Amino acid sequence: MGCSFSGLNALYDAVNGGEDVWINENRYRILRQLGEGGFAFVFLVQQVASDSSSSVGKKLRDPSLISDDGRYAIKKVVIQSDEQLQLVKEEIRVSGLFSHANLLPLIDHAIIAVKAMQGGWNHEAYLLFPVHLDGTLLDNANSLKAKKEFFSTLDVLQIFRQLCAGLKHMHSFDPPYAHNDVKPGNVLITHRKRDPPLAILMDFGSARPARKEIRSRSEALQLQEWAAEHCSAPFRAPELWDCPSHADIDERTDIWSLGCTLYATMYGVSPFEFVVGESGSLQLAIVNAQIKWPPGPNPPYPEALHQFITWTLQPQAAVRPRIDDIIFHVDKLISKFT
Repeated sequence: MGCSFSGLNALYDAVNGGEDVWINENRYRILRQLGEGGFAFVFLVQQVASDSSSSVGKKLRDPSLISDDGRYAIKKVVIQSDEQLQLVKEEIRVSGLFSHANLLPLIDHAIIAVKAMQGGWNHEAYLLFPVHLDGTLLDNANSLKAKKEFFSTLDVLQIFRQLCAGLKHMHSFDPPYAHNDVKPGNVLITHRKRDPPLAILMDFGSARPARKEIRSRSEALQLQEWAAEHCSAPFRAPELWDCPSHADIDERTDIWSLGCTLYATMYGVSPFEFVVGESGSLQLAIVNAQIKWPPGPNPPYPEALHQFITWTLQPQAAVRPRIDDIIFHVDKLISKFT
């Protein structure tokens, strides 16, 4: 799907007012807002039937992405600089690389030019995705926490296993890609009657080739600055907080974030947010890999699960496990606790 810069391929009027959005040849009616953050807004939309023969289905490589009820999610990004425009184009490009059941697919997209209030032109991007209305893993964990409830051990492991599968797909590229922002807020959950929840990793705005050679102090500082902007602090690997002047960064930054996400699935908070009250510094807690365990369910989560998390949170990236090691051991845990 190519980007369109035609103003005709846009909104009729205000995107917040229940109006219609065009993405290429397809028309969608905004039903309600699902979320927002930074310069992005996410809306639940309904495809509007067209008299023409064109349809979203004809544009998809995978027909399974066609919504049975015509509902989708649209992410609107307000672009106010050339740098933001390039970031959105890169997100679109990277999203198109992946095809996996546990990674959110980009169905269609358009980038349009819009007149700025002060004159001149800005851009807006519209990205079309399948919709998942049961919320994020963060939403679900917070809901359980408010009721003093917890995911079962098996659901925790099954959710985690699906995230591992999605990351393995990304890490298997040549060169490997890192997601760089694995966290509960970027995991969509769909509840199923007789199966564990479906978990889908989303938001590839920070995804980049994973491997980077750092050979100077200036390169290390540039990486830290990039990470501070693109990688959520409570889930950010130690080497992205305090990068040595000579280091080989790789996809194991995601393994750290994955371990933090597993902990947060269990307890509703990242491990280092839990201990930061004592150390006073999130960075210090992360660099020192300070891990403590909150009061858990009754009976509590098994010690084997705690040991597994500790193993993923090795502060030295060189000894941190890779995704294949993680999958091997989580499969053993699933077999043990099924």
